[in-house]
Amino acid sequence: MPELDFWYEFASTYSYLAAMRAEALAGPAGVRLRWRPFLLGPIFAAQGWTSSPFNLYPAKGRYMWRDMERVCALRGQPLRQPDPFPQNSLLAARLALAVPEESRAALSRAVFHVEFGEGRNIADEQVLRDSLAALDLPADAVFARAKSEGVKAVLRENTEAAQRAGIFGAPAFVARDGELFWGDDRFEQALDWARDKG
Repeated sequence: MPELDFWYEFASTYSYLAAMRAEALAGPAGVRLRWRPFLLGPIFAAQGWTSSPFNLYPAKGRYMWRDMERVCALRGQPLRQPDPFPQNSLLAARLALAVPEESRAALSRAVFHVEFGEGRNIADEQVLRDSLAALDLPADAVFARAKSEGVKAVLRENTEAAQRAGIFGAPAFVARDGELFWGDDRFEQALDWARDKG
């Protein structure tokens, strides 16, 4: 079955858009998604950025939020800007790697929903515990695993792998042959490529 790596960052608005429609698009396309959470912070730091480019360049940030409003309205998707933005996504990313792989997509969507659909702070442990509880996942066990050296190492490895793949923003999609697509608006093209070239 063709596969596509779906690289996403929980602090990323456009990753929210992609995550909420990922399975609905991939299934009919006959493509298996590999959900790959990573951190943009180290990638931005390597470019000399101390924050999101949407904060560093205010005009770009204003456009992004207006664009998000339009797209979310078209898709019937809630949108509420979290404060602060970007959110500290470290713990959320570790949690996504701590759950069984078959639960990763559902948990990731739940975290994105509370962050960008409800405007809640995903650096707050209780917010994340609520997301786990809603999916009947054992919060204490998942948190313990998320704080383990093994999961921390996997997240570092994911972030380094994203850098090696040439990823500079999120969401990004990488096919088996290394072809890179960036942005929610390239999702369909990435799926077509994975299916046709995979």
